[in-house]
Amino acid sequence: MDTTFAESPVSDPPSLQSTVFSTTESITKIRLDTQWFGVDIGGSLVKCVYFDCPRANGVNEEESEGIAAMREFLKSTLKYGSSGIRDEHLELHSHELGGQKGTLHFIKFDTNRMVGFMNMVTENGLGKFSKVVCATGGGAFKFEDDFHQKLGIELHKYDEMESLIQGVRYFSQNCPEDCYYWTNPMKPEVASKVIFPFDPDSNPYIIVNIGSGVSVLHVLSPREFKRIGGTSVGGGTFLGLCSLLTGTENFQDAITLAEKGDNTNVDKMVRDIYGGDYTRFGLSGDVVASSFGHMMIKEKRDNASPADLAHATLVTVSNNIGAIARMCASIVGVDRVVFVGNYLCNNELSTRMLAYAMEYWSQGSIKALFLKHEGYFGALGSMLLKLDEISEEKQNEDKYSDSE
Repeated sequence: MDTTFAESPVSDPPSLQSTVFSTTESITKIRLDTQWFGVDIGGSLVKCVYFDCPRANGVNEEESEGIAAMREFLKSTLKYGSSGIRDEHLELHSHELGGQKGTLHFIKFDTNRMVGFMNMVTENGLGKFSKVVCATGGGAFKFEDDFHQKLGIELHKYDEMESLIQGVRYFSQNCPEDCYYWTNPMKPEVASKVIFPFDPDSNPYIIVNIGSGVSVLHVLSPREFKRIGGTSVGGGTFLGLCSLLTGTENFQDAITLAEKGDNTNVDKMVRDIYGGDYTRFGLSGDVVASSFGHMMIKEKRDNASPADLAHATLVTVSNNIGAIARMCASIVGVDRVVFVGNYLCNNELSTRMLAYAMEYWSQGSIKALFLKHEGYFGALGSMLLKLDEISEEKQNEDKYSDSE
């Protein structure tokens, strides 16, 4: 029976003390040729990055067998229970991390399945050989005691936004084809993605991180940034409203349903008010004038399908995010806006909406950029921050040795 990610009680591992990483131990003693995990625990999703280093064979037979079993388990399937997914198409082979080459794997599951996840880790003995678990996101604090007490895993926690920025930098610099923009975004028959050579260190830019809610960051340099805006209307809003309106149970089902609908059966458009375009202010008749505006009329409500409602919800959330992003970019005077977050994963419709909104309302002066590994930047960034920490401590130790 598949119990992975089932909501069952978590039992304590038999020997907790043997699996806990001591926080008093020098971080330079962490072996770089071992299994590395980065987790970004958000309000809706947990995103995991697993660095599989071929040199991670263990220092003894027991550890070698444990690492081999962990590899086999994680790589043997693309689905873990009801919500866990390994994004095989995003895997990066022969990538360097901490001076070692290996494969980066990307896994995600619903945050509300955390108990089931911990149960899986315990049953498969994965915690015993997970020497380095870097963590970010609000859940890194919320679930810290559970990781420690139930799994014997000590989390190395890092700031959510700093982790995000470091992850974006890594992918932009090491995966040159990761960044893209849309041409003709609202014309599906001719819309296309174009690779964009994004250099995150060349000029200031904005990151719009779309998770359960939305944060807008103004990035001046790798370590200089500030949050300049945001909204509570994000991915959690979309899924929450879709669940209420259509009965969908998960994000992917909601997106699939939305792709089949027509929001104009739900939203009141400019043409519904003016009979066409509002030329004085350059408003196309196809622009939404009032989200869900038709739903005040019973006949319209009766004719709106679940797919129409899902599509209108997606448009409402995406338009709100796009408007805030455009205003923030205009205020700080940047022309590059990078949209990231799992809200955009397998959600081509929203990326095209955001691209169109930025182009339309800025009259082409602001470019909306996207990255193929959306959603996993924080998890990887926490690992990169740990490596920086190790490097810094190593340099300090060398300086101390030289002075003796």
